Amino acid sequence: MANTFRRKLSSSIGTTPTDVGNYTVPAATTTIVVGFAVPNRTGSSITANVYIQDVAVANTFLVVNAPISAGSSLIVGGGDQKIVLETGDSIFVQSSAASSADAVMSIMEIT
Repeated sequence: MANTFRRKLSSSIGTTPTDVGNYTVPAATTTIVVGFAVPNRTGSSITANVYIQDVAVANTFLVVNAPISAGSSLIVGGGDQKIVLETGDSIFVQSSAASSADAVMSIMEIT
């Protein structure tokens, strides 16, 4: 089994759900999210939704309407909190305001 570290980025996320880095877990791969932050780009507070889109199940939320203060970040995963993704899974972020959030996701692909 090979382990490959990667990062996936999305910027200026708004009210339309955005898949982080246009990343979908490839076939025959398990992906571990080892770090995941959603920074607020604006001078006002926003809220964010983060969910896993799974091919077999409806969307499963990691956070719902989580508040992010101006100039701060929501840490969705990292440290002791790892997120396991399987083939076909993607992670989406949606903000309460236009072009207000970024997403930075560090992953390890296991093939």
